[in-house]
Amino acid sequence: MKLSMAAPAGTGPARTGGTLMELVRFGIIGTAAIAVEKVIPSMLSAEGLEVVAIASRDLDKARAAATRFGIERSYGSYDDILADPEIEAVYIPLPNHLHVHWAIRAAEAGKHVLCEKPLALDVKELERLIDCRNRTGRRIQEAVMIRAHPQWDEILDIVASGEIGEVRAVQGVFTEINLDPKSIVNDASIGGGALYDLGVYPIAAARMVFGAEPERVFATSDFDPVFGIDRLTSAVLLFSGGRQATLVVSTQLALRHNVEIFGTRKSISLSNPFNPSPDDHCRIVVDSGSKLAAAAAETRLVAPADQYRLQAERFSAAIRSGSPSPIELEWSLGTMKVLNAIQRSAECGNWETV
Repeated sequence: MKLSMAAPAGTGPARTGGTLMELVRFGIIGTAAIAVEKVIPSMLSAEGLEVVAIASRDLDKARAAATRFGIERSYGSYDDILADPEIEAVYIPLPNHLHVHWAIRAAEAGKHVLCEKPLALDVKELERLIDCRNRTGRRIQEAVMIRAHPQWDEILDIVASGEIGEVRAVQGVFTEINLDPKSIVNDASIGGGALYDLGVYPIAAARMVFGAEPERVFATSDFDPVFGIDRLTSAVLLFSGGRQATLVVSTQLALRHNVEIFGTRKSISLSNPFNPSPDDHCRIVVDSGSKLAAAAAETRLVAPADQYRLQAERFSAAIRSGSPSPIELEWSLGTMKVLNAIQRSAECGNWETV
């Protein structure tokens, strides 16, 4: 059993070129569940940054969150937090349809932007963000936190080594049950649905493993008769050379997070590729297929890591060092092209060019 260790807790990019960095001062725009349950606690433990303010359209909510986390300032409007001259960067966990508007407002106010996925709802919106970045010189990054987790570094190293042979297929499944009528995921008018909420991750997995963009997609969706959102979407992504990726995402199926990578010599199986606990090892199962029922499989462990913390640290380090952003907008544009092609295919029932 191989143990691949991630960075130990308490370490991070606190220095650049041997010089202690000045902390990047963050403001949080919104009090969404992902922010208060996952991202803010991780950012508070991160190195190279500090969270100094939080805003909500409801000042009481902002004050409650500030008190809970010991954040210095609270604001009752998003404009107020953008007007704070001490804030250098913002994290945006707002509903999907508000991402582009507030990312642009923040960048125009001189703030760097880390924004939840999906960064936009369509290609034209994302191109507006690219124009805004180029015009303002501010960083705008999509918060695809799996890109920061060491288990994906390990997976890509295995693929690149040739150990599993030529990768010909990738399968990704991300399903969960969310029947809450108040959930933004169940509101089609603001960018809800399984594809927007969950589809980014298996699409990212396939693009990372193949190191390429799909050429065509074929998809089908089932829509909830009450919410109007896609509650189940399945798709085939066709890459050059006949390579294929398949995905299943749903907001109304039993919880399942899984990625399978199939090479000509071996396969890789990941049981928690998208949302691993920061306290548990990640398990990468490499199977030669020489025996049935995975009897010949080898489990390799990746040490526990907080992907939300690592995401914030790397984004902050890039701001301070002037190095490229960990996820550039052009990469997010590739994701959006795939998402929109899947939507078109599901609507018309034909293969669609990405």
